[in-house]
Amino acid sequence: MPERPLPPRWLRTDSLVALALAAVGSAMVLLAAAAGVPFYETHPGLQVLGTFLVAAPLAVRRRFPLVAATVQAAVYIVVPYTLGMDLYTSQVMLFLGFYSIGAWSARRGRALIVRTTIAVVMAVWLVASMFGGLNIPGYTPPSMSATQLLALFAISGSINVAYFAGAWVFGDRAWQQWVERTELERAQADIAVLQQELVESAVEGERMRIARELHDVVAHHVTAMSVQAAAARRLLGRDQDRAEESLRQVEASARSAVQDLRTMVLTLRATDSDSESLPTLADLDDLVAAAERNGQNVTYERIGDLPDLTPAAELTLYRVAQEGLTNASKHAGPTARVALRLRAAEGAVELEVSDDGRATTSLVPGTGTGLKGMRERVTAVGGRLEAGPKPRGGFMVRASVPAGEAA
Repeated sequence: MPERPLPPRWLRTDSLVALALAAVGSAMVLLAAAAGVPFYETHPGLQVLGTFLVAAPLAVRRRFPLVAATVQAAVYIVVPYTLGMDLYTSQVMLFLGFYSIGAWSARRGRALIVRTTIAVVMAVWLVASMFGGLNIPGYTPPSMSATQLLALFAISGSINVAYFAGAWVFGDRAWQQWVERTELERAQADIAVLQQELVESAVEGERMRIARELHDVVAHHVTAMSVQAAAARRLLGRDQDRAEESLRQVEASARSAVQDLRTMVLTLRATDSDSESLPTLADLDDLVAAAERNGQNVTYERIGDLPDLTPAAELTLYRVAQEGLTNASKHAGPTARVALRLRAAEGAVELEVSDDGRATTSLVPGTGTGLKGMRERVTAVGGRLEAGPKPRGGFMVRASVPAGEAA
């Protein structure tokens, strides 16, 4: 069982409480003497000293609760035979010491034994004192009938049972409240750590999303510009018209890249879920036309009636097509034929980009993140991606995303 942490300046606080109780008890001793009904036949000064001795262990009741309560109970039993003490405030002192065992002792088993021992010893001492078995200075056993003695014993016993039972219950409750509060604080700390992890995960996910968008937009247009710029460089000295056309394609690709980047930035900065500016499957025709203008031999086929897709799914398929065409332009060679197919499947939509070319030296070095980014996109919308070389040459990318209830 962990130790209950002590509050700041606990020794000063407990010492002041003990001193205050001793002062009140001393005042009670002096008032009783002045009224002619002293608590004991001893000198009031000795009774004041006895009161301070009963209060003294309370100064360390939170640091050493078992020792403080045991010493206090022993002093409470011994002092009436030697010095005398206050009979009223001392009850509060005894209650506080007994309470501190339950509230502050981390050794719960030993605390049970000590409290039980103190309660039993005090009960035996009380019975013996009441019926004259012990000779307490200033105390004369009452001359009463058996019925009166039993009634007096019942009254005194009930008061002491209430004191000790209350101190026991309230002490245990204070300890249990501390345990519950500690568990709540620990749970709160765990929640804070989990929240931080979720925030970091969200930031990482957003970073990856932005990275994929940048790769898809920039790689596609830069590849097209590189191809057209290389063609223009070769044609400058031989065919001015074709070189000029290639440069116009470079200019158009640059403008498209800027427009796509602007659209992406505005989308990322938007606070609502408006997706009208994002590419959809309807934009595949323009994508194929742009690829043809850049010199690719592309065929586009749409098979079957496509089911409705979410904007995220349509954007995913568009980006897969864009990345597939870009990779074919970079790696399949200038004479390769590229086939883009979009077809409906059972509960899904499939998009396939395949070429019949052979791997060549790319004009634009790849980053190695294209296929990885496509797979992440497709997986994020609940689909699957297949990519690899074809048995008879060429390369194929096939993405399938769920539609309707399957999504």
